[in-house]
Amino acid sequence: MVDRLRLTPKVLETCAQGCEQLAAMPDVIGEIVGMKQMPSGIRVGQMRVPIGVFGMIFESRPNVTIEAASLSIKSGNACILRGGSEAIDSNKALTKLVQQALSDSGLPLDAVQLVQTTDRAAVSQMITMPQFVDVVIPRGGKGLIERISAEAKVPVIKHLDGNCHTYVDAPCDIAMAVKVADNAKTNKYSPCNASEGLLVARGVAAEFLPQIGAVYAAKGVEMRCCPKAKAILSQVPAAQLQDATEQDWFEEYLAPVISIKVVEGLDEAIAHINHYGSHHTDAILTRDHMHAQRFLREVDSASVMVNTSTRFADGFEYGLGAEIGISTDKFHARGPVGIEGLTSLKYVVLGEGEVRQ
Repeated sequence: MVDRLRLTPKVLETCAQGCEQLAAMPDVIGEIVGMKQMPSGIRVGQMRVPIGVFGMIFESRPNVTIEAASLSIKSGNACILRGGSEAIDSNKALTKLVQQALSDSGLPLDAVQLVQTTDRAAVSQMITMPQFVDVVIPRGGKGLIERISAEAKVPVIKHLDGNCHTYVDAPCDIAMAVKVADNAKTNKYSPCNASEGLLVARGVAAEFLPQIGAVYAAKGVEMRCCPKAKAILSQVPAAQLQDATEQDWFEEYLAPVISIKVVEGLDEAIAHINHYGSHHTDAILTRDHMHAQRFLREVDSASVMVNTSTRFADGFEYGLGAEIGISTDKFHARGPVGIEGLTSLKYVVLGEGEVRQ
């Protein structure tokens, strides 16, 4: 919680870089794509347009104020922000800066608004007013998102949780796999793109697990293991080992805890991820090109990765400038939601007097 609330110079610099990256990106509003001539003589294409007004309901992270505001301005939308009580003072201070920037640019101050009260009743009002709000984007704990999804009368772009996996395949580069599996878990424990599950192919488990186990033990990461993984990891000095329960395979820890399972191979890894995962981000570490291609095709997640850390699942890292959140929905916006995720397409038809026969 404290990690997510803290506005360090590094966090603020990342926010600023995101704004600068967004500002330098092309303006997508009004862009016409897919224009084609039809046999009737008309030309048909699609124009990218703003959605309208989006409501952003978020907890903990005050940097979301800047990300949401900058994306809203760049995408031609207006936004209404409602942050949590734990960050209200930070959110008010940041919103003042946003509105000063709007004023300096000759834009309406009301283009970005912050709900000044932390009363939960304000959320209930906001999500049941389709005449004023076109889409709601919740960003917070699973309880908040489930509540909003159940009560909203406005469309919701949601991401429920981030139970991300790293699968270590046979064959793989063991040294690379140790480095990536370490980063995916311990780079930062609080984000939704940290790996919560580590799957290891039986063919490399005896070599890989003692090495990654030593890394996790040195960093105080608790390992919740299947029997095969526990038997191998028991040789690691100072390793914090627990027997994994069924619930552990579903769990988003957001803490120095990871579930570890030895699997027969690719088929079992894909089946495990699709059953227990949250369809957020999952990675394979492998030397087998065909295994990599099958993983990309068959894992049903918003981001799938080969030979890199799940921590890269982020709008800034994807070159979107910033993100409004990471959607695990399958329609419209999926994965990190940037400018295009806050827009819609409408058909445009150009003619020269054609009439339908």
